[in-house]
Amino acid sequence: MGAEGVETRRFLDEFVKEFPEPLGPEDPLPLSPLSGKVSPEEVRGESLDLALRLLAARNAPPHLAAALSHAALSELLKSDLTPFHLPVEPEQEVTLLQSDGLQKLFFDKLREVAFTWQKKPPAPPPAPPRPLLTSIHAIRNARRKMEDRHVALSEFNQLFGIQDEVRRGYFAVFDGHGGVDAATYAATHLHTVLGYHEDLKGDPAAALKSAFKRTDDMFREKAKRDRLRSGSTGVAVLLDGDWLRVAWLGDSQVMLVRKGEPVTLMEPHKPEREDEKRRIEDLGGCIAFMGCWRVNGTYAVSRAIGDFDQKPYISSEADCSSVHLTGEEDYVLLACDGFFDTVRVADVPGLVQEALREGEGAIGDVAAATAQRLVAQAKSAGSSDNITVLLVFLRDPEQLRQEAKCQGAAPPVCGGHQEAPQAQQGPFDQ
Repeated sequence: MGAEGVETRRFLDEFVKEFPEPLGPEDPLPLSPLSGKVSPEEVRGESLDLALRLLAARNAPPHLAAALSHAALSELLKSDLTPFHLPVEPEQEVTLLQSDGLQKLFFDKLREVAFTWQKKPPAPPPAPPRPLLTSIHAIRNARRKMEDRHVALSEFNQLFGIQDEVRRGYFAVFDGHGGVDAATYAATHLHTVLGYHEDLKGDPAAALKSAFKRTDDMFREKAKRDRLRSGSTGVAVLLDGDWLRVAWLGDSQVMLVRKGEPVTLMEPHKPEREDEKRRIEDLGGCIAFMGCWRVNGTYAVSRAIGDFDQKPYISSEADCSSVHLTGEEDYVLLACDGFFDTVRVADVPGLVQEALREGEGAIGDVAAATAQRLVAQAKSAGSSDNITVLLVFLRDPEQLRQEAKCQGAAPPVCGGHQEAPQAQQGPFDQ
């Protein structure tokens, strides 16, 4: 039994010891569900969210957490869920389910799978061609509330039971405004919509773009029934074999660094962008300067999930791009505007090199702390907003550290202007 098998066995032994019996009618869930009631379409996302949070809190190996969550959800969806149906209210379009009882059943399915695997663990998945090391850091900063959310799923295939030769990973940052509900909803459901999308294998870029629109439509129904008013920008990346797929709404951003140079993947949606201004005015809206440019004097972004009081001026149509990965890419970085408002795209490679070069200790620890260094830079440069940085290394960080030491360059000095080189048009499909 290899190290991975030992780790799996250890976790399963501890899990079944902690939960030796199914939950009784009066037993509380070990973790609260996100919602009190859910639509049939929300069952998958809310169940997977609960399982991943529960397993992460117990330090489950990520590959095992994803596989357990998928297996338990598969068992739940085979069950009769009508006992959890709530009475249909006037003007209600779908039958809702009572979440607490539903998630108790789901937890028992998770527990049953863990018991089965503890007796006979499944065969371990094939070793990935290279590790997807991530570095994530998020702070509330000077804001009253933390309204950012992020998702990092290196084990995307295992979570959705996808069995093919294409390696996939999903990463996203959502920057909420007017409350955290829209950001939380997107962080729960967008990747689930994508994971089950019929076009995921045939046209992944279209599937990713479609997932944004479907998530916005789903949130509209939840906002209506729960009287929610909030919005969220979002940027999501799907690593799809040797392709990088990007979709975004609003001013959160993603950047790719190849051989130490930034590659432009996107242009954020801001009201003052000429094509966005024209789109809004053609719809009968306007943009006005009130400290910054705002749509109809309200929101400072022109596309978002939620913000239904300003639809269609605030669009839910994501833009999407794809770039072919050659193996020379260093990393991809996702961040909210709280980071990019004070840190230039052109300065990021130097800051990452500095973090890797000056960091002490094992390279895994140094790489994992890189996002924290970047967040600190944005804060010291004057950002008072929530800040989230999610960094996905596409090359061995030790190699990047050695290259940084060889270059020995001083960190970049903020100021001036440097254009990031554009990616070649060929690999992109808009």
